[in-house]
Amino acid sequence: MPPMPLPALAERRKSRQLMVGSVPVGGGAPVSVQSMTTTLTSDVNATLQQIAELTASGCQIVRVAVPSQDDVEALPAIARKSNIPVIADIHFQPKYVFAAIDAGCAAVRVNPGNIRQFDDKVGEIAKAAAAAGTPIRIGVNAGSLDKRLLEKYGRATAEALVESALWECSLFEEHGFRDIKISVKHNDPVVMIRAYRQLAAQCDYPLHLGVTEAGPAFQGTIKSAVAFGALLAEGIGDTIRVSLSAPPAEEVKVGNQILESLGLKERGLEIVSCPSCGRAQVDVYKLAEEVTAGLEGLPVPLRVAVMGCVVNGPGEAREADLGVASGNGKGQIFVKGQVIKTVPESQIVETLIEEALRLAEEMGADLPEELRGLTPSVTVH
Repeated sequence: MPPMPLPALAERRKSRQLMVGSVPVGGGAPVSVQSMTTTLTSDVNATLQQIAELTASGCQIVRVAVPSQDDVEALPAIARKSNIPVIADIHFQPKYVFAAIDAGCAAVRVNPGNIRQFDDKVGEIAKAAAAAGTPIRIGVNAGSLDKRLLEKYGRATAEALVESALWECSLFEEHGFRDIKISVKHNDPVVMIRAYRQLAAQCDYPLHLGVTEAGPAFQGTIKSAVAFGALLAEGIGDTIRVSLSAPPAEEVKVGNQILESLGLKERGLEIVSCPSCGRAQVDVYKLAEEVTAGLEGLPVPLRVAVMGCVVNGPGEAREADLGVASGNGKGQIFVKGQVIKTVPESQIVETLIEEALRLAEEMGADLPEELRGLTPSVTVH
């Protein structure tokens, strides 16, 4: 049996629901994971190739930058051929918003702080978006906040971000348009958390979470995990994007792992490994890395414990679907809480991979080609 899902930490915030293509956002729908392409959008083939890679990594919605007319002209092909919904990211030019809607994009992101004459175009945008059934994301960023609000607050405070977002929402609401989701991103997780808490209390629009310019992979992962964890644990947040100075597939992996850790997404492969200490009699780091690499792509929720000593090892291994408690040059292999064999240290990784694949097949998994050849034809207990 797969691991039992974790109980929810808090009731999800009640919000209206909208559809981003085929993906429901808000209204109790599962929290979705987004990313953004790094290719030139005008290069249709390269962009579609990266979208395919993101899709394979677990991305559910993808955003593409549209800074030029060449990018606008590429949108119809990208929106039509992508396997996941495509959001057009528009800055500076209101006319590109209309073009993105006409191109069939699943949604359009606009940044009120830097679209020239945006307020004057809201009525026309609302009319076009409503006619096409295209949601609008009002994406407020600390780095491009409306000058009027910067003058009022002196800097990009949580209150300034929220006021900007709700002001633009009110302009759409005047035209009867409410198919909106909102983001209020900041590079400081503390300011970002405060902004989303205020926003959640003041509206019922679905919220897209993000720590903008979060930084390189390690720093950005920590910032995003802290900020998203705090908000999602309170039921705030309907879709997320982890912003990293790293390949976008890494953003998706981190985002999915955050949701899995909070019990908001069915767990996939989970490696439980000890941090190692003076009691460890094997190289736990090496074992954990080799098992993780050997099982990459395993399409089932499986918890595998890789433990380095006899203090916590047997207990952790029994709690997992599959595990090893190592010591004295040997490893006790546990399956579903029972010791099935003891193997030499040199065979621990191979044995764990074989048993994991056997369990996956018993669970009805369709194993990827690269793993299928590793499945043992006979497993002797």
